[in-house]
Amino acid sequence: LPTPSEFIFPFEPYSIQVDFMKALYQAIEHKQIGVFESPTGTGKSLSLICGSLSWLRDHEAREDKRCKELSSKQTGFKNNVDKKNKNGDRQSAMEQIKRQEKRKLQLKKIRSSIANYSLNKQNESKSNSYRKKVKIYFKSGSHHIFFQIFFCSRTHSQLSQFVKELQKSPFGKQTDPDGFQVTMVGLGSRSNLCINDEVRKLKSMNERCLEMQKNSKPEASSEDGNHLTNTIVDSILDIEEVVKKGRSLEACPYYASRHAVPLTQLVVLPYQTLLHKATREASGIKLKSVVIIDEAHNLVEALNSMHSCLVTAKQISKAHGQLTRYAHKFNTRLKAKNLFYVKQILYVLQNLLHATKSMNFVPFTVIPTKGGASISKENKPKLNSRLLTVNDFLFSSKLDNINFFKLLRYCERSKISRKLSGFVERFEQNALSTANTNSTPPTKSEYDVTMASPLMHIESLFAAFSSANQDGRVVMTTDSESGPTIKYLLLNPASHFKQILDQSRAIIVAGGTMQPSSCLLDQLLPESDAEKHRSRIAEFSCGHVINGATQLLPIALSSGPSGEEFEFTFQKRRSLKLVDEIGRVLVNISNIIPGGIVCFFPSYDYEKYVVQRWNEAGITAKLEMKKKIFREPKKANEVDKLLVDYTRCASNKGPGKQNGMLCGLLLSVVGGKMSEGINFSDELGRCVVMVGLPYPNSQSPELREKMNYLDRNMRHTDGRSAGQLHYENLCMKAVNQSIGRAIRHRNDYASIVLLDKRYLRPSITSKLPTWISDHLTNHERFG
Repeated sequence: LPTPSEFIFPFEPYSIQVDFMKALYQAIEHKQIGVFESPTGTGKSLSLICGSLSWLRDHEAREDKRCKELSSKQTGFKNNVDKKNKNGDRQSAMEQIKRQEKRKLQLKKIRSSIANYSLNKQNESKSNSYRKKVKIYFKSGSHHIFFQIFFCSRTHSQLSQFVKELQKSPFGKQTDPDGFQVTMVGLGSRSNLCINDEVRKLKSMNERCLEMQKNSKPEASSEDGNHLTNTIVDSILDIEEVVKKGRSLEACPYYASRHAVPLTQLVVLPYQTLLHKATREASGIKLKSVVIIDEAHNLVEALNSMHSCLVTAKQISKAHGQLTRYAHKFNTRLKAKNLFYVKQILYVLQNLLHATKSMNFVPFTVIPTKGGASISKENKPKLNSRLLTVNDFLFSSKLDNINFFKLLRYCERSKISRKLSGFVERFEQNALSTANTNSTPPTKSEYDVTMASPLMHIESLFAAFSSANQDGRVVMTTDSESGPTIKYLLLNPASHFKQILDQSRAIIVAGGTMQPSSCLLDQLLPESDAEKHRSRIAEFSCGHVINGATQLLPIALSSGPSGEEFEFTFQKRRSLKLVDEIGRVLVNISNIIPGGIVCFFPSYDYEKYVVQRWNEAGITAKLEMKKKIFREPKKANEVDKLLVDYTRCASNKGPGKQNGMLCGLLLSVVGGKMSEGINFSDELGRCVVMVGLPYPNSQSPELREKMNYLDRNMRHTDGRSAGQLHYENLCMKAVNQSIGRAIRHRNDYASIVLLDKRYLRPSITSKLPTWISDHLTNHERFG
């Protein structure tokens, strides 16, 4: 397909958006792996929507034309082979035409069904004859009749923002100017889509939902459920709108959205649903399509996280006890083969328990200071950790003779974990309730263990034990809070990304900060097929829509008003002089910045420490004369209220205006609730302050092993090891995500203040976005 020179857009696109859409169109057409970098605030979501859906529209038109031409050809054949090939092409074309006609007929029936449903609701008549007319126009397990585009992002809020952009675009209307209509469905977890309040309260939502389905009559809700599925196919709705519609119909949004997948062209879904094989298959996702991964700067970490797992000794002990009682009760009813595997699972659990008991707790050490006082390196006790390869762990635990492939296959086919949950709920719940009333209340960890069977969670550890020895490590840890734990740490995300690479037509990874892209691609491309996939790579990067010289003021500050040097290393950052200097800088900034100020700290603990010191030194009182202080909460359910209050204050729509200055100082944490997915546009973020460099804990055994793995398997760059580059990139990606919150549109403007002399190092400056680093200035002192 020729790349269009113009794209339909809700408004006149910026030149960088046109370039973005052209590059996206070409990458999909040529079946490439596209790495797209577009700074926050440049309209990346709209560019992804209009570029990819324009290709989909043109692709469908091309396929229609090709099929019609093949089906109408009646030419002679030179030989039998030619005749056979062309007959095969013609038959394939005829089948595709039938699928397209079936699609149009289904959409027509869906709209007719929605109209009939509304009419019958108005007449308040639900006769049995009508009940048969309300159908869901697909069959479970049927072939997808559309070429699909899968769009995934990290959080549900980011997906909701994407759907809202789609609704505003020309493709969000019933038909675009060329008569093309897109169908869309958004997928989510049960926790996001469930409308049964009693089920939502439970920890074991999945098990309870499946149990309720066994005991219910599906005919009772088929009418409203099918209508909800048809409505999803006919309209473009985000998850909140689907849930609202489901509540009004008393129909399940979770299953209705999954039922809509075969009939939709655009599927919007979270990382877990696409990147995790078992979840992907359970959701009916067929990968022979286009995959677009937004916010892909977190892709490697997301893959590592969702394929790693942690199991506590309490969970293993509980599962062992439950399965023992299950086997005893049904011993005579279980087939010999099933009983064999149940006993094998019990053997594995028993040996895992022995492995955790062999770990000794190391009490934390107290370090005396010169003045005689005692301080600890950390507030928490020191962990006792042991790191092993998978094979070494299985050998030391006497599990090296277990075939975990067969054991996992038995768990999947027999659904033993679900049966065990039902057994616990049915036969043991009363006993547990009685025991709890006669004893002291359980702790939170004990409560979580007793409320549902943890065997389903432990199955993920079985899957980890069946992975390649070099792909991961087993970390055994113990502390005073959670006790002994066994954690599988994934080191090679390429092993789980390989199927997506092999099966997808094209893969687009996009984000605001994708550089250096080599670090991302080196970890995602499997070593065996690296050269084949590298030939498919296409990269695109663009600047910002603002004029950096007049709308952006980035400053690297080496010292504060009193000359105290800014170097927030772990050893120095708790210096009282340094903490006081941060306060003086913010006081001076508050004197000249009328709008909202957002200040990012490396961690919640450090933010708490700084605020306590400011209260003692009187700095908080000085700040509150100019700004009303807001602090980022740890609890997710408190974030919305804080944002509403901060927005009112920073926008001068509520109390807090003093001395003619707009008040609003938000103290946030890098990697917290405010550092990603939240827009601090206009008066909400006229200045962003970054305190120090948020390096991760270098003493973490997981991080050390990851760095060692990269050093062994990845090439050096400019004389530096891959592990060290990974360590720096983790820090700088967090910085870039935080400071990019301020500039959100073409007319926005803001200042960015980086408090640390290390920001002047070329290795650090080079990892800042170019639209910031090109205008970065150094100042020895401020105020």
